[in-house]
Amino acid sequence: MSNVKYILGHFEDPDEMMHGIDKLQENNIGIYDVYTPMPIHGIEEKLGYKRSRLPIAAFCFGITGTLTAISMIYYMLVYDWPMNIGGKPSLAMPDFVPITFELTILFAAYGMMFTFFYANHLFPGRAPRVMDLRATNDRFVIAIDAKTNPYPDKIENLLKEAGAVEVMHNERKYVSYE
Repeated sequence: MSNVKYILGHFEDPDEMMHGIDKLQENNIGIYDVYTPMPIHGIEEKLGYKRSRLPIAAFCFGITGTLTAISMIYYMLVYDWPMNIGGKPSLAMPDFVPITFELTILFAAYGMMFTFFYANHLFPGRAPRVMDLRATNDRFVIAIDAKTNPYPDKIENLLKEAGAVEVMHNERKYVSYE
């Protein structure tokens, strides 16, 4: 049992999996992660995950885009090449709202995309990190760290009582597609 890293409980029904999470938490057993083939509402609160900071990152990227647009407009039209067109001021901001808006959206969208890829390890060319391949298809998997939870028989019994179809002892951290 010393080389086992994770205990995986496989469920066919999301309600049974949620019941399994409740049973494990009642017995003070730490859950490493839960893998599902579809989003399940309310699972983040049940597992104690904090709210995503992606909106904060989007705001920062948007402000960066706004400041970049205003800086470029100021540099190009006021500092570098001021032109007098019909007696209008060099920096007529209402004329440049569309440009500023577009750069704000562009920076926010690309910044959020790269932040999401970085946070979830979804870089192009990298193999996905999957605990069990069936979790991407038709199974709901609860992964429990075997090193921090020293009672594998108790965990296995709790998972089976909650409705687990299969309980596996995983020796590797992630399964590769090769």
